[in-house]
Amino acid sequence: MTHFLTTTVAHHGYLAVFLLMVLESMFIPIPSEVIMLFGGALAGGLAVGGHHAHVTVWGMGLVGAAGNLVGSLIGYAIGRYGGHAVVTHRSVSWLIRPHHVERAEAFFSRYGPVAVFVGRLLPVVRTFISLPAGLAEMPVARFSLFTLLGCLPWTFALALIGDAVAGHWDSVAHGFTPVSIVIAVVLVVALVVWWRRNAGARADVAR
Repeated sequence: MTHFLTTTVAHHGYLAVFLLMVLESMFIPIPSEVIMLFGGALAGGLAVGGHHAHVTVWGMGLVGAAGNLVGSLIGYAIGRYGGHAVVTHRSVSWLIRPHHVERAEAFFSRYGPVAVFVGRLLPVVRTFISLPAGLAEMPVARFSLFTLLGCLPWTFALALIGDAVAGHWDSVAHGFTPVSIVIAVVLVVALVVWWRRNAGARADVAR
């Protein structure tokens, strides 16, 4: 899988990143860590077969987030207009695992619209959070905004790290999972602190 993803991104650049991130947000378990880290490494000067891709780290971050948004909107539409009947249909059971959907639904039920924002940083939940948002008929404009705000820190963090470690790519390639976990933890903690501070400020204003 990793070899296929890196080869595809190396040959097709932005287009490959966009399409793969669309698929990653449509319930297909493609690791965005590999896509975005490698895309960032290409921007940092990593050569594949003697060829240097003409991409930038900022372009990679934006294209990755755009792909996530498009894929998430498709997932949202499936949940909103297809309902549980489509999600649980046996013809898609190979793609959409019921326990994954249940996990995303529980997360959405607990945290509401903010789950769309924070859920983008969590494994499994990130891929399936669009479904419960669609099932709950969350306003599409709000869903799109929270999705984009949640995707941008993730895609840019991965692309920037890939750019920074381009010269040591072979070593980094063996540590995708640990790297993604560290990034997710840091971003989630930062978001929780930001949310608590803003919630406290709103409470003070209300009083």
